Amino acid sequence: MRTGLEVLLDDSARLSQLAGARVGVACNHTAVTSACDHLVDRLPERGVKLRRIFTPEHGLHATAQDMITVDDEHHLVAAAADRPAIVSLYGNTAASLRPSAEHLADLDVLLFDIQDIGSRYYTYQATLGYMMEVAAQTGTRVVVLDRPNPIDGVTLEGNIVQPGFESFVSAYPLAVRHGMTMGEMGRFFRDDCGIGCTLEVIPCEGWDARKRFDATGLPWIFPSPNMPMVETALIYPGMCLIEGTNLSEGRGTTRPFHLVGAPFLDAARMTALCRDGALDAGLEGVMFRAATFEPRFQKFAGEVCHGVEIVVTNADALEAFLLGLVVLEAAMRAAPAHFKWRTETYEFVDNPIAIDLLCGSNEARVGLMSRIPPRTLVSGWLPERLAWEQRRANALIYPRG
Repeated sequence: MRTGLEVLLDDSARLSQLAGARVGVACNHTAVTSACDHLVDRLPERGVKLRRIFTPEHGLHATAQDMITVDDEHHLVAAAADRPAIVSLYGNTAASLRPSAEHLADLDVLLFDIQDIGSRYYTYQATLGYMMEVAAQTGTRVVVLDRPNPIDGVTLEGNIVQPGFESFVSAYPLAVRHGMTMGEMGRFFRDDCGIGCTLEVIPCEGWDARKRFDATGLPWIFPSPNMPMVETALIYPGMCLIEGTNLSEGRGTTRPFHLVGAPFLDAARMTALCRDGALDAGLEGVMFRAATFEPRFQKFAGEVCHGVEIVVTNADALEAFLLGLVVLEAAMRAAPAHFKWRTETYEFVDNPIAIDLLCGSNEARVGLMSRIPPRTLVSGWLPERLAWEQRRANALIYPRG
């Protein structure tokens, strides 16, 4: 198969049009061909001069950890004299998440090429939407160079973001596991969310939406510092919820989101509760291993944590969002005196708290605290997800049969 970038590079007519235009690009290190050549190098070779580069959270080279400010100057080493200016879209204020109108007003075209991972918490799709909002004001045409959804385009999970709970991790009304590509989300933002910018999508060729990334033949370029494997992306729709607690989600280890724990947990009890919870919920496709680990940075850096490791045994059977709820319920029961919801500012928002921002409502938190079983919570969201599935239908590009 070929990505949208590769399709563009083989399209002499499109390249000729771009060669005469004022072009900017939103990208990071994932904007590569199947030979691992980067867009910033290949487009100028084809006569397209880039005026400006916009970079998302983590920066151009994904060297910054989550929620770490990336200044424009951070990239100066990569910006030689003949390179375009680089603008960070992850500064120290909420306003920095969007480009200024001035940054787009002198561009005819904005190319967008960033690998997503299929979960609405992952902030790259919010960056696309925010750029589209500004492009609608400036009249800049947005062209998405599409890439596959690495965890497939057919499996949907979770609830839909409710009004009042929007944030950088839940910017638009998407399901938690949305089953869409960046190009399809761009179409959804334009048509369903009313972002009236001029949008073109250059689709992938040969992508089977029923398959995960390992079936594409493309190289896996880790999209962010804590997304080392496709399997990490597979569990992320559930295990990212641990960010909304005082537990370590395994950042600072070689198994982020697979490892969960804290110094105050008992690994054996936590593991037993996860196993029992999975059985009660009918959760399949994973095993739980009692684990001890020491994060090197972020939560509990340098401290020994006890908890569990998530081991995927059947990716086809796994319900990742249900998995996250099962692990949360187990942690609440394993250490009721110590478990807490994260209340610090999260992605520039003080209220609602992090877990509610991630979940797009307070229903998961309130439900778990009221001892509503995880499977019951998931089943209760089915009607809204089915309705949303109908809303997204016209945005889809690739067959789902």
